[in-house]
Amino acid sequence: EVQIVESGGGLVQAGGSLRLSCTASGFTFKDYSIGWFRQVPGKEREGLGSISSSDGSTYYADSVKGRFIISRDNAKESAYLQMNSLKLEDTAVYYCALDLGSSTAQSWNIMWEYEYWGQGTQVTVSS
Repeated sequence: EVQIVESGGGLVQAGGSLRLSCTASGFTFKDYSIGWFRQVPGKEREGLGSISSSDGSTYYADSVKGRFIISRDNAKESAYLQMNSLKLEDTAVYYCALDLGSSTAQSWNIMWEYEYWGQGTQVTVSS
């Protein structure tokens, strides 16, 4: 059974940091690229970045480049989203998603490429 669990969300002050985890089971984790997305009610889901299965290459949206860092630990079947210098506008539900194969600069932000999605975790940034 495929299971994807996100954790680490919560309430944080602006300027602070938070690390989200995405733990998966039920398939060969190392074969999947991991994408991180977020969504605010009433708005489209936004791609934040991805880490490729093949060589660990990372890709980021301009909105988070330099503040967010994506990493993975295949032995723990987990991926992480380190979020620094958080802003009020980072408040959203955050999702991880898994895509079989490598991600590229052209493909990482295509949501329908991702076969599996987590349930989401709420991040709230306060002033």
